[in-house]
Amino acid sequence: MISKKTDFGYEKVSPSEKTSRVNKVFSSVTNDYDLMNDIMSFGIHRLWKRFAVNISGIRKDSCILDLAGGTGDITKLVYEKLGKNGHVTLCDINENMLNHGRENLINTGIIKGVNYVRANAENLPFRDNSFDFIIIAFGLRNITNKNAALESMRKKLKYGSQLIILEFSKVTISLLDRFYQKYSSKFIPKLGKAVAGNEKSYRYLVESIHMHPNQEKLSEMMEDAGFKNVKYHNLSGGIAAVHRGYKI
Repeated sequence: MISKKTDFGYEKVSPSEKTSRVNKVFSSVTNDYDLMNDIMSFGIHRLWKRFAVNISGIRKDSCILDLAGGTGDITKLVYEKLGKNGHVTLCDINENMLNHGRENLINTGIIKGVNYVRANAENLPFRDNSFDFIIIAFGLRNITNKNAALESMRKKLKYGSQLIILEFSKVTISLLDRFYQKYSSKFIPKLGKAVAGNEKSYRYLVESIHMHPNQEKLSEMMEDAGFKNVKYHNLSGGIAAVHRGYKI
């Protein structure tokens, strides 16, 4: 029997190997993750994240899951919109990233109304129909079984509630695409080596971007998982995109 393979960058590996190797990648980049994101995107990733949160329609009393929340950027933005009855859960599969996110938020004075859960997005350990919003920013492409994760997310949303996915996507402007392909493939791994001493991990992260489903394919995957009214917004010419879908 031929075992099922999945992508780890440009490689084909077993699902268990991908999960293990992705975990090692993020353990290795934790300390320089925020700095590298700022340098690689010229700070634009922060604008993308704010846009994703701003269009969500979060209410002051919302219960929100920040999935693959890493160092806490989305949780911080969400927290600004919540009142005393609102709540956000920062969830990540990687313990180092989760701890770093907790430290970042505590250092900015965010203590109450947030809890932290280490979990795999493919099998979320929350009650069904728990959340008003689930937001996952730059995390979906690193999940081994994306379809299983989307189905798990849908189960945990309340009826009428929304999933927001912010992820790298397919550039829609040909000239920009040519520049971006060269920049990401040639420059970012070298930048990872120079700044973080970690060329290998940043080469994987670039490859994972290139292998991630484009806007239309991700929309189809969300619809196959049961989401309705799926729409997307391109950001910076499609370098990134925000997808939204509802549990109805």
